[in-house]
Amino acid sequence: MSTQPRTWGLDVSGQPNTRLNDLFGLAGWSKGELARMVNRQAAAMGHPQLATDTSRVRRWIDMGETPRDPVPRVLAALFTERLGRVVTIEDLGFDRHGRAGKRNNVRNTKNPDGLPWAPERTAAVLTEFTGMDLMLNRRGLVGAGAALATGSVLSSAMHDWLHTDPVLSADAPRLHDPLHADPAGFDRYEAAPIGSQEIDALERSVEVFRAWDASRGGGLQRKAVVGQLNEVGGMLAYRHPDHLQRRLWGVAANLAVLAGWMSHDIGLEPTAQKYFVIAAHAAREGGDRPRAGEALSRAARQMVHLGRPGEALDLMKLAKSGSGEETLPRTKAMLHTIEAWAQASMGRGQAMRRTLGEAEELFVSDKGDVPPPSWMQMFDEADLHGMEALAFRTLAEHDPAAATIAQRHAKQALELRVGGRQRSKIFDYISLASACFIADDPEQADRYARLALVSMGETSSHRTWDRLREMYRLTGQYASYAKIQDLREEIELALPQAPAKRSRIADI
Repeated sequence: MSTQPRTWGLDVSGQPNTRLNDLFGLAGWSKGELARMVNRQAAAMGHPQLATDTSRVRRWIDMGETPRDPVPRVLAALFTERLGRVVTIEDLGFDRHGRAGKRNNVRNTKNPDGLPWAPERTAAVLTEFTGMDLMLNRRGLVGAGAALATGSVLSSAMHDWLHTDPVLSADAPRLHDPLHADPAGFDRYEAAPIGSQEIDALERSVEVFRAWDASRGGGLQRKAVVGQLNEVGGMLAYRHPDHLQRRLWGVAANLAVLAGWMSHDIGLEPTAQKYFVIAAHAAREGGDRPRAGEALSRAARQMVHLGRPGEALDLMKLAKSGSGEETLPRTKAMLHTIEAWAQASMGRGQAMRRTLGEAEELFVSDKGDVPPPSWMQMFDEADLHGMEALAFRTLAEHDPAAATIAQRHAKQALELRVGGRQRSKIFDYISLASACFIADDPEQADRYARLALVSMGETSSHRTWDRLREMYRLTGQYASYAKIQDLREEIELALPQAPAKRSRIADI
């Protein structure tokens, strides 16, 4: 047996690894520094035999050499800590070597994450990404992915995959057991079997987190959700009976959607998108295509919020068609309202009105004889009117006549809101106040704007600040009014001092 230290090199593409090179430039290290840090970090992870040198780092960057495990994981951890955001193996331009299926070329700029993922890769990405996110939280840093993927890229990559059902383990070939525990891939939690009672408890925890998010916003509980999701990723490394495995994938999907929504709520946009993609994969592996479609609709809502409605429509087309025929009318209604908001953002009033009309018909046609899934229970009549108010208020930027209809829907939403939906009420008040400003009714606008401000101190939602900034812009033409001038000063005090809409610039 050779006594030479292992250099852990693998195949060489002959082409520079531009993704690794870009991150290497951002980190500001020399090649020698990176080599020494890789050796130290690997030793700390239980691989003291690793011997990386400057020439090896040069081969990774300049010749596209792919190092063996654990080097990609070591590099991901080092770059994550250095850059203060989540850096995954794919972000570094390396393939993640699964046990089954063809390798995806992550250096393909049209699909850099190699979507869609095999089941074992979904669990690996889930565990790695949440682990990195938690590490950044412990160090007081703000986690974020590298950049947002476009809606068309996500839609094209995932279209055929989402329209098919996963292979059940009973029908799958037994050459591989991809969900069996793999210590190299899952190193945060020990994989172990769990029973139905443990999954019951996990499902209840999702409901607690969901209620907190609806009431207070995503900032305060995000770390707890990410930690729970990380642990579920470890559980998925063990092959459970099919009925338990499906439920566990469902828990992973629900937690990933929550982690994504909470990340979006506090302005971590690339991180949010990654969680939405993870959620869609987890839901599909659990056989719940409607849930996968709903996860993608969250990514679409994110795109509209960031001023990219065309990409949102790409995602909504996939979300609607990929959800399958078993999707309940209420779920279809919800998907239509998001599509309508994107259309309104583009000034397509006729299309928006038609889409909202279909949403209303679908909502009414749902007789409630089939209970909605837990993740749809918060979309009720109040939410329907709230989304219609938002769509008409958005359209009013292009067609001021829509402002009156926006006011009507916002008032109906507020009348129907139940307790515990504080953030939604704030959004309704902001939609209502904004519509009043557009309709040249500053007196009523001032009233509703102040109701929004009274409630904002109890939430930790960047989205509320973003919409408040949009409303603040509308107050400009009434700045000569004493009451509106006072309102503007109160809004300025309520908003954080960070540059407005940072995410539109820095993360895109």
